[in-house]
Amino acid sequence: MALTFGSATPNSNTLCLTLTTTPPLNLITNHHRTHFVFCGRGFGYGYGYGHTLSYSHHTPSFPTVVCSAANKPSPSSEISSTAKIRSEVLSPFRSVRMFFYIAFVASGALGGFVAISQLIGALANSSRASEIPDILKGLGIDVAAVSLFAFLYFRENKAKNAQVARLSREESLSNLKLRVDEKKIIPVSSLRGIARLVICAGPASFITESFKRSEPFTESLLDRGVLVVPFATDGNAPVLEFDETEEPVTRRRRLWQLAPVYISEWSEWLDEQKKLAGVSSDSAVYLSLRMDGRVRGSGVGYPPWNALVAQLPPVKGIWTGLLDGMDGRVL
Repeated sequence: MALTFGSATPNSNTLCLTLTTTPPLNLITNHHRTHFVFCGRGFGYGYGYGHTLSYSHHTPSFPTVVCSAANKPSPSSEISSTAKIRSEVLSPFRSVRMFFYIAFVASGALGGFVAISQLIGALANSSRASEIPDILKGLGIDVAAVSLFAFLYFRENKAKNAQVARLSREESLSNLKLRVDEKKIIPVSSLRGIARLVICAGPASFITESFKRSEPFTESLLDRGVLVVPFATDGNAPVLEFDETEEPVTRRRRLWQLAPVYISEWSEWLDEQKKLAGVSSDSAVYLSLRMDGRVRGSGVGYPPWNALVAQLPPVKGIWTGLLDGMDGRVL
């Protein structure tokens, strides 16, 4: 039996696999059935494959089974319902305001239509010429009202879409996986309320230099719940050298213990962030997250460890709980 694999055609969303048997194979012979099973899984950038299996004879002596897989976006690439709910919670009166904006636009448009009808009648009848100034005044007010409330509606809708998109990206980030040790892999969402993540993304040399620059602030960063996620975008392993002779080496390892899993998903999320921020795809960047998982700061270059220590409150002690929300504004 020979198995021939096909590859995806460029600019096509279909992957075909062909199974050819030699010698001839009867699918149903003497009440015995031969079963073909096609197994697969989605891979890369949040896409999954829906599988279909069909059987056809190209020649009487060489039966062929053709399997095709259509590339379709997974539901994770769409705006999640969780993001929409969070948007409603964060801005509970936005829908009410948008409703009234639409109502005022409709009212102004109706008034403008009536004013235009009256203006046409006044222009056609010379005896009503004295009414034209008042009609034009009313028409101007209606046009101004429609323009104002339409502007307010579109601005509110733009803010809503931006907020939902940001929350959706945060939900996508929360689903990304992190390796804590050789036996434990967790989603980013597991660290909500526990740690403030700082994502360092760039070449291995950038990660190594960020590691060196964080050394003087190790104790202060850990006291503030900061954990670093080093993401080498060039595929090389950064050199993180821990001095085993020093006492705080365990805390240094704890600060840098996390590692991203499923690199393609992390790359997709990071590329989207860079595109929205207008940053080139090959730039080395950092992102700092609040305790609740929202992005509080980002930039090109090395993380400002000293600024993080100065701005973030400790997670233990007398101020625990009171300053949990003092992570800085959300981007």
